[in-house]
Amino acid sequence: MGPQIRFTLQTLQVLHALLADPAREHYGLEICRDTGLPTGSIYPILARLETSGLVVSAWEDLDETAAKRRRRRYYRLTPEGAELAQAAVASAACSLGPPPRRIGSGRMLPGEAPA
Repeated sequence: MGPQIRFTLQTLQVLHALLADPAREHYGLEICRDTGLPTGSIYPILARLETSGLVVSAWEDLDETAAKRRRRRYYRLTPEGAELAQAAVASAACSLGPPPRRIGSGRMLPGEAPA
């Protein structure tokens, strides 16, 4: 495995999107759509994940003229990356705890802190 990766909230969001189907290849704009993050955030994250050995990527084999679109770079978690991603996302979810319960009007129950 390459350099250590910092699991920022945005990195965890990207990993969570990749974990939706860890064996499938995902392309950048799909990950943007799934996470709500801009391309300027996800591509550097994907590059760091690839450098760390958690993700592999490859360009699709496509005739751009026939398909009438640009070819895509697809990203997929490695087996080690999927294992580490599951642990990191689960750990972050445990650290955050459950979301506060709300009553029908959207107000918090007494004694609850705002999210």
